[in-house]
Parts: sequence; structure tokens; C-alpha cells
Amino acid sequence: MKANITLKLDTDLLRQARILAAEEGKSVSALLAARLEELLQRRKAYDRARRRALARLSQGFNLQWTPPASRDELHER
Repeated sequence: MKANITLKLDTDLLRQARILAAEEGKSVSALLAARLEELLQRRKAYDRARRRALARLSQGFNLQWTPPASRDELHER
């Protein structure tokens, strides 16, 4: 289902949008819809990646490090 919206644009911006849409073989409406969909898809992908990264950070990383038994062992060369 699609809905109509009213959009106010500067006349110069609208002229440039019409030229860009014509170059891509689309209407201004189709051009704006495609760009908006692309923007929203990128945002969703970013949000998913951010949630995955934060989940990994909250679990922590196993660096397989064990603290040295003594101070001397720590400074051993």
C-alpha cells in the first residue's frame, strides 16, 4: 500500500531533483522513495551491527592471559 505526501522544496532543488531523476530514468517520487529506502536499510544494518558488537563486548574476549605468579616473574627479562 502506498500513500501520498506533500513535500515543500526550494525551486532550484526541485529542478535539480527532476534532472537527476530524468538521468536515472525515474520520477522524482521514485527517486526519493528509493533514496529513503536505502537510507533506512543502512540505518537498520548499522543498528544490527551495533547490537552485535555491544553483545560481544559485554561477553568479553578470552585473551588466555594469566597473571604472573610474582612481581619478579612479571619483570623477568
